[in-house]
Amino acid sequence: MRKQSDPGVFRITGARTGLTEDVRGRQRRYMISMSIRTVSVILTVVLWNVERPLAWVTLALGMVIPYLAVVIANAGRESPPTPPAPYHPPAGPELEAGEAESAAEPAAGPSAEEELRPPVNSGEPG
Repeated sequence: MRKQSDPGVFRITGARTGLTEDVRGRQRRYMISMSIRTVSVILTVVLWNVERPLAWVTLALGMVIPYLAVVIANAGRESPPTPPAPYHPPAGPELEAGEAESAAEPAAGPSAEEELRPPVNSGEPG
């Protein structure tokens, strides 16, 4: 029988990602954001004399993305997940005092030696 003070067994699926993986993910998101900013600034230069309204949009995008990228990158680690419920293996039926003696008696049937012997072939088909 399990004690009440036993905390149970927790599953690893509720664990947070490691710090190294978290930092790597934030760096990746920041680099992607800065790449998009670089492309928008280049498009601003290319489109300035061709399509001025679109150049203004890409310029505004190039000015806003760095702020958003820094805010997203510095947002910190993910919030800790709620701990999963502990896993408690199902308890088997408990035996009463009289049942324990009858459970100790061997069941009727072939013994272990008889189960290991190969079957005898009588030579008859079928």
